[in-house]
This record gives sequence, C-alpha cells and structure tokens, in this order.
Amino acid sequence: MNLVRAIYPGSFDPLTNGHLDLIERGSKIFEELVVAILRNSEKDPLFTLEERRDMLEQMVRKYGNVRVDTFDGLLVEYAMRQNAKAVLRGIRAISDYEFELQMALMNRKLQPQLETVFMMPAEAYSYLSSRLVKEVFRLGGSVRGLVPELVEQRLTEKVHGISAKEK
Repeated sequence: MNLVRAIYPGSFDPLTNGHLDLIERGSKIFEELVVAILRNSEKDPLFTLEERRDMLEQMVRKYGNVRVDTFDGLLVEYAMRQNAKAVLRGIRAISDYEFELQMALMNRKLQPQLETVFMMPAEAYSYLSSRLVKEVFRLGGSVRGLVPELVEQRLTEKVHGISAKEK
C-alpha cells in the first residue's frame, strides 16, 4: 500500500461544517492529513491565526491522523517540506472548479509529483463558504448547523462582544 500524506490548505476564517466534512472524509483516505492554515498578510481575517488554529485543533482532536499547521508562501514548497504527495481541495460549484483547476495546473507545473485531489462536499454543505457564514452572522442571521458550536460561540464573542456565558 502506498502511504500518502496530504495537505488541506485554507484560511478557515471561520471553520465551517463543510471544512469538517472534508477533514473527516480526507482522514479516511490519507495516512496523514495536515490541515494547513494560510498566513496571508493581504487579507484581513476576522479571527487571528492563533484563534483559527486553536479552533481547528479542538475540532480535529478525535482524528488520530490529522494535525494542524500554518504556512505562508507557495503551497507546493510547503507541501514538499512536509513530504506530502497530495493536496486536498473541496469543490462546491463550477465556479470553484474553474479556479481550483487553474491552481492545480500551476501547482503541477511547479511541482509535478504533487497531486491535487478534488472532493465534493456533502450535499448539505454544497453552498457553504466562510465568507457567507461571516456575512450572515454579521447581519444577524443564524449560523447554527453551518459551523461547529465552538465556532458559533467564538463568532458571538468576536462580532458582538458577548461571551457564551453572558447570553
């Protein structure tokens, strides 16, 4: 059997149940799955890198072959430093596919031995994105069922300045 370490990169700002769906399913396919949070100085994330890492680590504890890390720069260089053979990416719609295909082809050009594995989300999460979750939450909508309870609590604290204990 060929043992494969894969990287699941993203901003995870915030972590959604769609992300967790891919993490759970990816953990069953790969020997090791590294959930890698991109440090992107050009974006203004809602949660700090440390907050995102903490939430992810709490949510993936139950998987013995999943770990959380951070990176900046080119994904292919990070993947090679991790001795990874694959990149896991989720595709929700045709628009995702077009963008992800371009990225996968560029990654292949830069590092031919690194494979990209596309995975469809569970149907319940096919429309879900971190950007959409933040927008709905900021406008007062419920994100219950879209994000883990821990993330919902942290969103409340971050956006409304209310701890879960004060609610």
